[in-house]
Amino acid sequence: MTTDTITAISTPIGEGAIAIVRLSGPEAITITNELFTGKDLREIATHTINYGRIVDPDTRDIVDEVMVSVMRAPKTFTREDIVEINCHGGMVAVNKVLDIILSKGARLAEPGEFTKRAFLNGRIDLSQAEAVMDLIRAKTDKAMSVAVKQMDGRLSKLITELRQELLETVAHVEVNIDYPEYDDVEEMSHEMMRTNSREVHKRINELLEVANQGKILREGIATAIIGRPNVGKSSLMNTLVQENKAIVTDVPGTTRDIIEEYVNVRGVPLRLVDTAGIRETEDIVEKIGVERSRQVLQESDLILFVLNFNEELTEEDMKLFETVQGLDYIVIVNKTDLEQKVDLEKVKELAGDRPVITTSLVVEEGVDKLEKAIASTFFEGEIDTGDMTYVSNIRHIQLLKQAKQALEDAMEGIELGMPLDIVQIDVTRTWEILGEIVGDTASDSLIDQLFSQFCLGK
Repeated sequence: MTTDTITAISTPIGEGAIAIVRLSGPEAITITNELFTGKDLREIATHTINYGRIVDPDTRDIVDEVMVSVMRAPKTFTREDIVEINCHGGMVAVNKVLDIILSKGARLAEPGEFTKRAFLNGRIDLSQAEAVMDLIRAKTDKAMSVAVKQMDGRLSKLITELRQELLETVAHVEVNIDYPEYDDVEEMSHEMMRTNSREVHKRINELLEVANQGKILREGIATAIIGRPNVGKSSLMNTLVQENKAIVTDVPGTTRDIIEEYVNVRGVPLRLVDTAGIRETEDIVEKIGVERSRQVLQESDLILFVLNFNEELTEEDMKLFETVQGLDYIVIVNKTDLEQKVDLEKVKELAGDRPVITTSLVVEEGVDKLEKAIASTFFEGEIDTGDMTYVSNIRHIQLLKQAKQALEDAMEGIELGMPLDIVQIDVTRTWEILGEIVGDTASDSLIDQLFSQFCLGK
């Protein structure tokens, strides 16, 4: 348990209805009580909210009218005494309250330190702590659902079960090493290690099979919109975003820089980038935009390639088809409200097995088919965030890959007839790697680094 008391503003800085100053630690209630006029906070029941005022102890001036929540250990987020002061949302008042609390002996919390204390005090494990930030950063309801289930311990429970199975296997081998006089024990130990290693390997593989989907739900799909100028790229972005984020005109080359926006397409978060039209140009400003567009293209997970229904395929279109070869892309033939001049059969031939969608963004025709095609590109059928355990954190994914490799080394050793004490090294390594996911075997430096990425006050 920690011995000092930390404090921070836990709500975004700026004007609002309320702002919350949070304290956690052994002196949280005592410090707040010195500033609070109302009930004696040391005597009130836990998990209650109390009306009063915060008073400057030096001048006795009233700083703010507040509601103070008191939560006593251990049934709190940090398993320490916690006080939350609900102030009015002005910047001056809430900062004044924070300054007074600091002057009374509390320490300003580091980023993520409240959650870090919850982890260090055994309230949550490391994967659950990381899920707190995933929940805050969730861009869609599906991403939120994955984060909530991880916070609830679904992934932690599965990892703990796998580690326990490996631990029992290692313990059985240790017995075999200690008592070699029983001939049948060695054969039984080999079979047990083979069976258990295969089972754990299978379950790790199942997690990794849906890890890409989990990562997408967490981080979004980097999606670039490309096409010749004036084919409707900005209109497409505005249709998906449902706001006029990009300038739409009839003048080619209007978009001269990269416009980025998060959108929710059937539960799939897209980090949508509207690029400058990729074409040869002498305009210096537009030329810079085109070069940046090419760079964005190579970094994208998905490309929305827009063509004009009202124009024949040009040399520039053909070059763009060459550019996107080998990448995930969807062809969108826009402006079907105008006369058809493009050869659709030729477009489908060039696209190969990639989806070709016709749209009229002026009347939002074909948008539903486009959204379905986007979702189907990365998810087969509906996205299931109900019973499925998703691994969405890139750190967890890398550790699972390492654990899988360590188990494969162990399984290879078993098949080659290597001594069990040698094979056991790889099995133990797998157990340690899985422990890094939940924090049991994570280093202090890793823990410090992870929590430093959290926001202040969380």
